[in-house]
Amino acid sequence: MGQLSSVLPFLLMFVVIYFFMIRPQQTRIKKEKEFESGLKVGDKIVTKSGMHGKIAELAETTVVIETMSGKLKMERSSISQELSTAVNKK
Repeated sequence: MGQLSSVLPFLLMFVVIYFFMIRPQQTRIKKEKEFESGLKVGDKIVTKSGMHGKIAELAETTVVIETMSGKLKMERSSISQELSTAVNKK
């Protein structure tokens, strides 16, 4: 019984860390992957660095966006999910 009471606080700390830190991060990563795979040509996007544009071409890991100053080739992961949904609502 004494061993259980000494291990129980560590188990509770692990459970709290899992539900408040690890699990939300995993769901956020899953949503970002779904967002990246759902991109299509013509979508208006905002990159994580704040650049606005429209998707001109898509490749497996890269995307070409058309901006006011020309075309830029970027990684798909550089597109911000939150800001892109706000731009598409307008």
